[in-house]
Amino acid sequence: MDDQRFLGKHHIRRGADFERAYRRRASASDDRLLVFGCENGLFHPRLGLSVSRKVGGSVVRNRWKRLIREAFRLSRNTLPDEIDLVVIPRRDCKPDLAGLRESLLRLARRVAGKLAK
Repeated sequence: MDDQRFLGKHHIRRGADFERAYRRRASASDDRLLVFGCENGLFHPRLGLSVSRKVGGSVVRNRWKRLIREAFRLSRNTLPDEIDLVVIPRRDCKPDLAGLRESLLRLARRVAGKLAK
């Protein structure tokens, strides 16, 4: 059975890693999420979250973060390898796990396609 845990190696925590993803300018978006990506040189994808106060209060922001992390955890084996994903939720959308999982997969593949060019 695959290890489904969300380990520390799957997080992006350093500001320099976030900046590298923003500077690379490989992004994709839909009505739920905006995803920036860059190569990470590792053999697994990593996730970084940027959830601003514009999305809502702390309860709403924390719910977004929990659901995005869960969508990443459940989809990690089907996401492109060797990629850092910085995810920013859209302001006027209600978070739901099924929709976030679908969006994350689709947008990550689009970003990976842009990075491959």
